[in-house]
Amino acid sequence: MTDTNTEKKVRLGGMALPNGVLVHGPTSWACAVRREDGRLQVVSRRKRLRAEQVSSPLLRGPARLVEAFAVVPQAKRALPAARLPFQRPHVFAAFVASALAGRLVRTSRLRPAAAEAAAALLSLVPPLVALRGGELAAYHGAEHITIGSYEHGEPRPKEHERCGSHLIGPLLVTGALGNLGARRAPASLQKPARIAAVVASAAAATEIFRWMTAHPRHPLARALARPGHELQRRIATAEPSAAQLEVAEAALNACLELERDRDPADPPSGL
Repeated sequence: MTDTNTEKKVRLGGMALPNGVLVHGPTSWACAVRREDGRLQVVSRRKRLRAEQVSSPLLRGPARLVEAFAVVPQAKRALPAARLPFQRPHVFAAFVASALAGRLVRTSRLRPAAAEAAAALLSLVPPLVALRGGELAAYHGAEHITIGSYEHGEPRPKEHERCGSHLIGPLLVTGALGNLGARRAPASLQKPARIAAVVASAAAATEIFRWMTAHPRHPLARALARPGHELQRRIATAEPSAAQLEVAEAALNACLELERDRDPADPPSGL
């Protein structure tokens, strides 16, 4: 694994796959998978879309979310052996079912606040279904252990303080409030209002998350992080095998190799 004592740390993110791990930094990404024949395969590329220079509080959160997901189709094209969580039929079915159920709830006789809260909770069904069974939860744990150990310079557990699960609480609240506000728009402006609500809720949630990671010992930050931590501990992650850790470390090292060779004109990165 990379020497953590002599290297300036790079801020990293990641995504677990059913057969591997995707790691991304400010300018690059790398994906490593375990093929069905047992071979380890790794690819790495520069990012086509980068959000690190976006400083507006309204835009930087959504921009970073778009950047993180934009590398997924790029990785899939470069590494066809990579399997995506939502490729599995039962996960896709859960996504469709939760979307339809959310639409029905919003048009039901429930009070608007209750309907939006219920719809927000239904949106959690697909990722929870994706994590049930298979190796995804273990690769999620491998991703956290590898990135966390690199960042802290010491062995870390399978739960990570910057996991997207910590966004769930803020997103549920800001999303419900945003959609509740969009309901009050005139009928002719409902669609634009909902789009604006999505952007605003994502921006607000990521700014809350940004504050949480900057003040991890604050009582409110710890309270907001608790649901995500428990979700990681109980459902979203599992203890990985040595072979799964090898895959995650291969992705991390390939990403760091590109980050070390980044264009000197790029702005500096760090924790």
